[in-house]
Amino acid sequence: MVRACVIGWPVEHSRSPLIHRYWLEQYGIDGAYEKEAVPPDDFAQFVNALAEHGYVGANVTLPHKEAALRLARTADEAAIAIGAANTLWLDADGRLHASNTDAYGFMTNLDAEAPQWNEGVGAAMVLGAGGAARAILYGLIKAADAKIFLANRTRARAESLARRFGPRVEVVDWEARNEALATCGLLVNSTSLGMTGQAPLDIDLAALPQDAAVADIVYNPLLTPLLVTAAKRGNPTVDGLGMLLHQAVPGFERWFGVRPEVTPALRAHVVASLETD
Repeated sequence: MVRACVIGWPVEHSRSPLIHRYWLEQYGIDGAYEKEAVPPDDFAQFVNALAEHGYVGANVTLPHKEAALRLARTADEAAIAIGAANTLWLDADGRLHASNTDAYGFMTNLDAEAPQWNEGVGAAMVLGAGGAARAILYGLIKAADAKIFLANRTRARAESLARRFGPRVEVVDWEARNEALATCGLLVNSTSLGMTGQAPLDIDLAALPQDAAVADIVYNPLLTPLLVTAAKRGNPTVDGLGMLLHQAVPGFERWFGVRPEVTPALRAHVVASLETD
């Protein structure tokens, strides 16, 4: 039996087991996908003994993504650029390798749900300067030539991120975010604002062109206030669940040898779990 896991602290909130166990059943694979709650002080020891724990690889969630990158023998371009890893695997010689599939997940979902997002887009606006923003900036820079505005409540964090990704990223004061939307063909909320239990995202979409796509990485609730407001204006909208589903594809293929599909049935399976929370 092939076994993989998700490692986090805490880890009970993770939806990854729902996704991977669904695929294991759908494809008739003799495998297992577990949750491993590992505190930060024990993370390196656990990962260095991944094979002894019976795992061929793992997903990594908060707060371990940066540590996972440091522990890997090799890492792909995305993980290095983003500065964090969310997918680990062991090769035949037991060496640890790392990837970051968050950018892949976001961009694949964006292309599927709003395929016209990059047609004549003047600029893109990304809200937030955390780990998710790093992945989204990397994905957007690889996929399009447009300028990217970056707004964060703490400007210094946004400036640090802009330096990391170069001149394509322009920092906008948080107080100027609404006006800056006027030239944007894409708006992305990469913050936790609007998530269940969090403060709402305070933004006025009046200046945003009506054909601009609006994406939110939050998936609980599935329809955030941002997406509801955007849809009422007629903007194409992209929820955060698709990113979660698509980012899981490369890891599953790496561990279990089958490239899985993100289907409406899988989406419905995960949505059902959100509705019972």
